[in-house]
Amino acid sequence: MSTPLPSSDDLYAQLVPELRSLARRGVSRTYRKNAVLINEGEAGDSLFVLLKGSVKVFAMDESGREITYGTVHTGDYFGEMSLDGGPRSASVMTLEPCTCAVLSRADVSEHLVDEPEFAINLVVQVIRRARAATETARNMALLDVYGRLIALLEDRRGDTTDGSSATLEGITHQDIANRVGASREMVSRLLKDLEKGGYIELGIRRITLLKKLPSRW
Repeated sequence: MSTPLPSSDDLYAQLVPELRSLARRGVSRTYRKNAVLINEGEAGDSLFVLLKGSVKVFAMDESGREITYGTVHTGDYFGEMSLDGGPRSASVMTLEPCTCAVLSRADVSEHLVDEPEFAINLVVQVIRRARAATETARNMALLDVYGRLIALLEDRRGDTTDGSSATLEGITHQDIANRVGASREMVSRLLKDLEKGGYIELGIRRITLLKKLPSRW
């Protein structure tokens, strides 16, 4: 039996109230999977509220090597870093079909005039992402590939800090390689070593963390 697609009202209704009122000022647009919504370095003043789907935030060098900064999911927004008029600091691509409410800089400015309390939400968002970028830069500079791999896996483990079993779904060796700035072959080799040591169990787009991972290998 087919499942009815959510209506536009349903997509807005799932947002928290302060973000819902912002999103309704924008224009609703749909995008196919693997569509690039933002290109690093380009000028832009649009903010995107993600009504449905998920996107990745990434950068790529001239040789095609990619580093993924993070993933944005339904109910969040992105693109706010260029509202100062500067160039885009990263690229954004859809990971699945997405629907966004797209707002111009003028739309956001009008919203802040009408609802000034949203400025706190915007500032917190910028601070949170600046901290994440700082942590990524710190790990790249101070940790080796294994250290970055463990930091990523433990971060994905989440609140389970006692080293108990946890399963990470929808993750591939290439995804990890893009996040830690290494080749897929190196990541696969390290994961295989951890599996042989009884620390993890590998599956198809799935990694099960069986116990606390060693800080050094």
